[in-house]
Amino acid sequence: MSYLQHPVSPGRPVRIGLIGAGWIGSFHAESVARRIPGARLDAIADPALPAVEALAGSLGVTRISSDAADVINDPDIDAVLVAAPARFHSGLIAAAARAGKDVFCEKPGGRTVAELDDALDAAGAAGVIVQFGFNRRYAADFAAARKLIDDGAVGTPQLLRSLTRDPGSAAGIADPERIPPGTIFLETLIHDFDTLNWLNPGAVPVRVHAVADALVAPEAKPGGLLDTAVVTITYSNGAIAVAEANFNALYGYDVRGEVFGSAGMVTAGGPQASSATSYTAAGIGAATVRLNVDLFHDAYTAELAHFVDAVKARRDGLEAPGTPGPGGTDARNALAVALAAALSARTGATVDVSSIAGLQAAEPRLHPVGKSA
Repeated sequence: MSYLQHPVSPGRPVRIGLIGAGWIGSFHAESVARRIPGARLDAIADPALPAVEALAGSLGVTRISSDAADVINDPDIDAVLVAAPARFHSGLIAAAARAGKDVFCEKPGGRTVAELDDALDAAGAAGVIVQFGFNRRYAADFAAARKLIDDGAVGTPQLLRSLTRDPGSAAGIADPERIPPGTIFLETLIHDFDTLNWLNPGAVPVRVHAVADALVAPEAKPGGLLDTAVVTITYSNGAIAVAEANFNALYGYDVRGEVFGSAGMVTAGGPQASSATSYTAAGIGAATVRLNVDLFHDAYTAELAHFVDAVKARRDGLEAPGTPGPGGTDARNALAVALAAALSARTGATVDVSSIAGLQAAEPRLHPVGKSA
C-alpha cells in the first residue's frame, strides 16, 4: 500500500539540517540542539567529515554526510541552516528552495547581486522562507535603539555610525594569507551595512566611498588582504553614515552603533563584558568580551528562534509571528553596499550604488514624530 496523507502535528519540532560544521555552524548547531525548544537538529553535512562526526557526536545527531545534497534532499528535513563558506551560499539557498526547504543563511547571501538574485528567485518561486544571519538586529541594545528611533527619539536621522573591531593580540592576525580578498567588506562590514540600513528605515544607500589598507598585516597586502577600512555612505533621505572595521583590537571584540538626528541620539553596543568597572591605583578597568559567540550569544539564539517560529507557522498554515526576519531585500541592500565599497577601495572613486544594483527600501519610510507623511 502507499502512504496516507496525514496533517503535521502543530507540536512537532521543526527539523533542521545543518550545512557547514565550522566555527559558526557548530555554534548554531548547539543553539538548535540545546537552546531552541521548538527545533531539532536532525542532520549535519560538511566535506570535512571528521568535523561532522565530532559535532554530531557531541549533540547526538545520527545522520551525517560529506555531501550537502543529502541534507537538502532529505524528505524528513523541514529547513536548512547554511553555514558553509560564503562562496557556496547562493547555490545552497537555491538548491534548498527547489527542494521545498526553508532556509536560514549566514551572510552574505551571495558574492554578486546577480548570484543572490538567482537564489532569491528560486526561493520566491518555491514560496519558502529565507532569513539571513544579521544578528545585531536581535541584540537587546540594538533592538532597543531601533525602537527608540521608531518612537521618534532621534527625529530625522542625519548622522549614523557602525563599527566592528575584531578581537586581536599583540602577535597580530594569525594566518592572514588565509583571509580571502574582500572579506572585510563582504563578511565583516556587511553586518555594519545592514545595521545602518536597518537603523535608517525607509531609506536606501545611494553613494559609497571607501578607504582600506592592510595596517595590521602589511606583509599580506600583496595577496589581497585588507584589514582596516572606513566607509562613508550617503542615503536617499540625506543621512550620512560611517562604517569602520579593523581585524585586531587588542582590548576585545568591539561592536557599536550610533544614530544622531534632529531630535537626539541613540547608541548601542560596546566591548564590555558587564557594567562592572574597577577603580584602582592602576586606573579604571573593565572586563571585555573576546568572542563573537559571547558578545552576541543571545542574539544568535534569538535569530534562530525567530526563524524556527516562522518556519513552524508556514508549515502549520498559520500567520507568521511578529516582524519578518531579515530577508532578501535586506541581504541585497547590504551586499550592494559591500560591493560598492570594495570597488571604491580599489579605484579611490565614489561609487553610485545604482551602478551595482537598483535597490528598494526593505521597510516603510520613517515618519518622525510631529511631522506628517
